[in-house]
Amino acid sequence: MIKNKIHIPLFCLILVSCVKDKTFDAPELSCIIDLQANTTFSNIKNLYVDELIQIHEDLIIEGYVISSDKAGNIFGTLHIQDSPINPTEGFQIEIDVRDSYLFYQVGSKIFIKLKGLYLGQSKGVFKVGGVFTAFGNESVGRLPSSIVSQHIFLSCDEPVNVKPKLVKIEDLQDNMVNTLVEIDDLEVIEEERGFPYADPEEETERTLKDCDGNEIVMVNSGYSDFRAEILPDENGTIQAVLTKENDEFKLIVRKIQDIIFDSERCPPDKVTSNQLFISELADPNNNTGARFVELFNASNQDISLKGWVFRRYTNANAEISSTIDLSGYSVMAGNTFVISPNAMEFETVYGFAPDMGVSTNSPADSNGDDNLELVDPFGVIIDAFGIVGEDGSGTNHEFEDGRALRNSLILEANPNYTFSEWTIFNDTGDSGTTNLPQNAPDDFTPGIRN
Repeated sequence: MIKNKIHIPLFCLILVSCVKDKTFDAPELSCIIDLQANTTFSNIKNLYVDELIQIHEDLIIEGYVISSDKAGNIFGTLHIQDSPINPTEGFQIEIDVRDSYLFYQVGSKIFIKLKGLYLGQSKGVFKVGGVFTAFGNESVGRLPSSIVSQHIFLSCDEPVNVKPKLVKIEDLQDNMVNTLVEIDDLEVIEEERGFPYADPEEETERTLKDCDGNEIVMVNSGYSDFRAEILPDENGTIQAVLTKENDEFKLIVRKIQDIIFDSERCPPDKVTSNQLFISELADPNNNTGARFVELFNASNQDISLKGWVFRRYTNANAEISSTIDLSGYSVMAGNTFVISPNAMEFETVYGFAPDMGVSTNSPADSNGDDNLELVDPFGVIIDAFGIVGEDGSGTNHEFEDGRALRNSLILEANPNYTFSEWTIFNDTGDSGTTNLPQNAPDDFTPGIRN
């Protein structure tokens, strides 16, 4: 038997819509103590099979309110999840009730009688409510205010603290939709810095990204009370209701206080530096599988290699023969970065794994008479070995069967090959080089900047 059934009389709704000051205490509402859920969110979602349905069974679900329309960023929708901590599912119900935060506070436990309601899916999001018809097509619409009290019941339990689930963008899953999440390490993308949260009277999307380059959209209402505020310029944490549109997850914040961006922004994901350069090239006389390229970061900051490429001009070719995309790696301050075309053989010979393994016939697999360039994310040649268009055989940039070692006093890259910056060993090189083939591992120092 149901006791203390909620009733939201029409005069109450009229009163709420006329009040300008939203700081008054919430009205006293009756609550219910003996209603029990008899099904789960998951079971209800399983009823949906590709088309709108009306629920005819006496089904009841219970959940905890996680959304609020107080700031005006959420309108006509209650978002609920099945537990205040570590929820497994979320749902949303469309209601035609203004200032619903006065009746259903965040953390309140509510029951929803589903009989007579419509269940649908819109752009990947499950929702229940009334029925809306447009051009002969039916979809879930807002439940009229006059019958909200026949379907939504407030528990007499005191509102509880809803703890958002801490999650990373790449770990978001469909069952988290319509639940409260928290994502750290976010910031507004560069292109939208200085923008307001939303354009007047328009739903506006702003893009956030983490320091790994993952992005997620934040949806803001042009009617919210923080619409004209400027997006924060720093990095930080956001709590929001997770939603989804087709295959794209999105965030809806309840209030501006749920966004705490007060830390330094991520380092630029694409950087250039003239203190990253080629420090050693190896073509061992006794083992072609032990070839490698070594880069060195002479700066006091780590350098992301996102967008950087290393390229080779074979022999006298004036066109690029092969490239290595260095994205996904970084070189720590004062450290080397070793690239091998045969990672297994490299480890066998030198006793440790290279920082990056690539294929044979790549720029790291030169036989000593090719020309090489290190190029930054913006297409600028930062460092070079050899002269493009000139075969290295018999020149001062030949390291065939040998080694090209950058002199220790060199601390900056040079886009123009300068012989005096190098000590070169080979079998048939020009005057000034040392015609003395080098053998691995003894004659090479990968990973060590001499």
